Amino acid sequence: MIDHVSVPVSDLARSAALYERILAPLDLTRLVNRERTVGFGKRYPEFWLNLREALVRAPDDTGTHICLRAPNEGAVTQFFNDALALGCTSAGDPGPRQAAMTTYFGAFIFDFDGNKIEAVTFPPR
Repeated sequence: MIDHVSVPVSDLARSAALYERILAPLDLTRLVNRERTVGFGKRYPEFWLNLREALVRAPDDTGTHICLRAPNEGAVTQFFNDALALGCTSAGDPGPRQAAMTTYFGAFIFDFDGNKIEAVTFPPR
């Protein structure tokens, strides 16, 4: 249903370096480098960073977040730990959660600009 998503960032080089590291455990790599945008994906850029120099950090309670699929619980935890080590803040520690239809293992972070990003995996039942 969704082809790709884009998030605004105030410092493209800094955010691209962050996302290159935290998306690696999710098997997403940098595929496109342009002057004002960077695209990550597996074979096609599905997650974009777009430079917005005047961007003001989003408040933590916007209600908006992007969830990315991880291959396993270890990848979720690595995504989270790497993000915190690079200066992001926690929006929810790694752990099991109950969704509307199933249980899952996920973690949430706020990036440098307040974008709320989640990594999630669905363990076998």
